[in-house]
Amino acid sequence: MEKPHYIDREKSWLLFNGRVLQEAADDTVPLIERMRFLGIFSNNLDEFFRVRYATIRRLSVLGNQAADLLAGVSPKALLSEISAVVIEQQHMFEDILAQIRTDLRSEGIHMVDEKGLDERQIEFIDDYFEERLSPALVPIMLNYVDEFPMLRDKSIYHAVKLVKDNGNRVDYALIEIPTEVFPRFVVLPNRGNDKYIMYLDDVIRHFLHRIFATFEFDELEAFTIKLTRDAELDIDNDISRSFIDKISRSVKARKKAEPVRFVYDKMMPQDLLDFLMHGLEADAESDSLIPGGRYHNKKDFMDFPNVGGPQLEYKSHQPAKRPELDSEVSFLRILDERDILLHYPYQSFSYLIRMLREAAIDPQVSSIKATLYRAAKNSQFLNALVNAAKNGKNVTVVIELQARFDEEANIKWTQRLQDEGVNVIYGVPGLKVHSKLVLINRKNDDGSKTRYTCVSTGNFNEKTARLYCDYALYTSDKRITKEVNQVFKFFRNNFNIPEYDHLIVSPHYTRKAIYDLIDEEIEKFTSGREALLHFKMNGLVDEEMIDKLYEASKAGVQIKLNIRGICSLIPGIPGLSENSEAISIVDKFLEHARVYVFGAGAAAKVYISSADLMTRNLDNRVEVTVPIYDDEARQEILSNLEIGWMDNVKSRWHDQDYDNKYRRTGASERNRSQVMLQKYYADKEDHS
Repeated sequence: MEKPHYIDREKSWLLFNGRVLQEAADDTVPLIERMRFLGIFSNNLDEFFRVRYATIRRLSVLGNQAADLLAGVSPKALLSEISAVVIEQQHMFEDILAQIRTDLRSEGIHMVDEKGLDERQIEFIDDYFEERLSPALVPIMLNYVDEFPMLRDKSIYHAVKLVKDNGNRVDYALIEIPTEVFPRFVVLPNRGNDKYIMYLDDVIRHFLHRIFATFEFDELEAFTIKLTRDAELDIDNDISRSFIDKISRSVKARKKAEPVRFVYDKMMPQDLLDFLMHGLEADAESDSLIPGGRYHNKKDFMDFPNVGGPQLEYKSHQPAKRPELDSEVSFLRILDERDILLHYPYQSFSYLIRMLREAAIDPQVSSIKATLYRAAKNSQFLNALVNAAKNGKNVTVVIELQARFDEEANIKWTQRLQDEGVNVIYGVPGLKVHSKLVLINRKNDDGSKTRYTCVSTGNFNEKTARLYCDYALYTSDKRITKEVNQVFKFFRNNFNIPEYDHLIVSPHYTRKAIYDLIDEEIEKFTSGREALLHFKMNGLVDEEMIDKLYEASKAGVQIKLNIRGICSLIPGIPGLSENSEAISIVDKFLEHARVYVFGAGAAAKVYISSADLMTRNLDNRVEVTVPIYDDEARQEILSNLEIGWMDNVKSRWHDQDYDNKYRRTGASERNRSQVMLQKYYADKEDHS
């Protein structure tokens, strides 16, 4: 049987998470950062179960009909394959964690449970429990409630077995471990020079007799459990409700959604497990029932405290400065003269806030428009827009209420923005607004008008901008600003689909535009000219787009793909993709920028985009891809791409072996692209 020409997206995603696990295993990574990579791995896996695994489970009810939606694979077979990979990765996880704990001990850092405390530490947690923790604990006696409590997604619980009268009386209880209020890891008093850390779970275990003192039980044992629910939103079609009300109701319904994974301590006695299964109305034979260790929600390792020295973490990163933007010269006046390209986190996100604050108090600025997908908790970006509204500007924010896992936050921001006088548009019916746009309108002294825009590959979020690698183009180029204005008109009047000469906009134009640009490279190669496709993105899944890339590769076009996450294209297949290479870089910062280059050298056409090459980005979202016309900005991006392609430290191959092999380029020097880019921008600052 012929091998399929696409890697299944779920398998490819699990390979990506395997690369995160490789970072945790890498002893050249600082020790505390390795622990945090374990947290990232766990957080990713939780989201995978809530979204992708849950979707496949939904499809499984369709039986064989669903195989057409999964490249010919039955949902049950795919779920079985996923489970096998996850189990293998979980074993690797536990081995890596054991090694990290050993390495921590060699640094004088110890993780102890409730049985490993000395008197001073017991006194410390006694005070901690009485003064802080105890009031936040709400034990539920399960034998005496009419209805089994609703377990919250993302939360962890102690399932407690309470025994009295020599086993003649057995009760069961639940205690939610309040990790939203308290840190998961409690730092204890030192013993000499040695440091000690304890799970919050074990602090609660230590005081079980005190929590249930009223009942005078003889034996009490606590076992941790965790439930993961289907996170897909089911939005009703009741036309009498507003869209924001529908989203609110859907988010609330998600909290009661179908469980897709129940993880429990494998040491739990069978009678307690049976009681829980009955209360949850869960199938004890289900593949969603997963025996685990003593501790769950390992995502909390992302916040593991560093009680050792600074050498146990990555050095604090300071973004390089743009001296011309730090001067007293108006940001908008600079954009009158030239484009500005910023590359986060190598350069500072704060320049966007500076531009908005300047626009807010400029008496000649009449309006500011922006899109919002994900914002920081106390967003400087949105606060700057509120400030502009208070200064009399006409401010409009197109807010995407269906940004997965940010729906509630975006609903709250919607209400706050409206209260402050900001015009809010709830996206586009049937589409997600994923584009990242700001547009400022200003009236000049001579009566003419100038527009200024920022088009970004990533969210306007100062928190993620410190960790995510993204580009943002700032320009007053009329070719660009005029068409960004057309995009905002489309947000208001969805029935009127604009045409564009410069921007490439989903869902109406991106697929065809990229096909046409690929065809240009095929034509170049067949006519004897140099041809190249060099793409950088988060995910390549769309099979029609992959077929187009296969067509280009078969024609002889060289294809370089730098794809952090899912890559369903298989490079190196003779007669199909032997001219294609694909790598993934996983390192300190999250590679997030989308860059598309068609051609080589002076003839290269360079674009940055909010869109990956996934079907949802091409056909179901409003995405904006912008050409880079400024020569300096264009050359900067090309140089950055080449630096990424030189990486022989943190890059791995996407290939047919599915084994995350590290890519060794044969160069004598170790080229770690993120370190090289930090130096690139530091040198650029020095020579400004």
